[in-house]
Amino acid sequence: MAVACISGPALSQSVAMPFALDWQFEGPSAPYFAAVDNGHFAAEGLEVEVTPGQGSLDAIPKVATGAFPVGFADMASLIKFLDQNPGAPVTAVMMMYNKPAFAVVGRISRGVETPADLEGKVLGAPPPDGAWAQFPVFARENGIDMDTIRVEPVGFPTREPMLAENQVDAVTGFSFTSSLNLKRLGVPAEDISVILMADHGLDLYGNAIIVNTDFAEANPEAVTGFLRAVAHGLHDVAADPASGVQMLIARNPAADPELELERLQLALDQNILTDWVMENGLGGIDEARFANAIEQIRETYEFQNEPDASLYFTDAYLPDDGSLSFE
Repeated sequence: MAVACISGPALSQSVAMPFALDWQFEGPSAPYFAAVDNGHFAAEGLEVEVTPGQGSLDAIPKVATGAFPVGFADMASLIKFLDQNPGAPVTAVMMMYNKPAFAVVGRISRGVETPADLEGKVLGAPPPDGAWAQFPVFARENGIDMDTIRVEPVGFPTREPMLAENQVDAVTGFSFTSSLNLKRLGVPAEDISVILMADHGLDLYGNAIIVNTDFAEANPEAVTGFLRAVAHGLHDVAADPASGVQMLIARNPAADPELELERLQLALDQNILTDWVMENGLGGIDEARFANAIEQIRETYEFQNEPDASLYFTDAYLPDDGSLSFE
């Protein structure tokens, strides 16, 4: 997909950039739909179709193989993928979840309120889940003996229902996904505990927009335009979350508008518009924190190659026109 020429910020030739999400169409997806419906992608000369995914790891091979030029994926999983597939043409270009949503969500009635409570319990964990991938680091940081935990592999569709039915004591997942799914299943809010890993020693970043590097090298203006459009969509949704949820409902009529509004607000407050982002802008990373995050991964993962932060993230495509500012 070649770019003929540039006229202002927009591309004079339409470029198709299908976007692979990590998960289903839920509240936190609203900024991307706002970028579509409010014309931000079109203003950049881009044709963007947003496609749902099946987990935090799902988009990485899709983008690495070129099936999708851009996607949304867990940063730690991307680091491991690149270590196991040296030279794969994929990297992160825009950090969206400055504070990861990785969490252990439990039932207080099952005795789960703190990290230490997990010992001796049954933990439901989908094998492809990004939060489960980080659990060993979380366990080590909190002195949890994983040998005392019975890990039950579960599917994404059955994760929260099993917890609601007391078949497991806790599950790994995204904080704003699992906790609100439990509420939808009738579990009282006062019986739900959310142990956010980032509040208990995890220094990792969360999900980022990733790009196929071959595509990016051939279409740098398109990638920057995509990121600028996403930033504008996020501005729209932060200013009017209810409008963003309506765009979501148009694509997922089965979703509960009230629940998705709460889910979106949680993601905005806890994961996206953090204090660091409000001060430094959306999309970038703190290099010292990123270096420490790589060391945390090394605690429980044996790198096949010496890790190189420059392979995992670049800010070269971030727009510099002020669209990333959220002051």
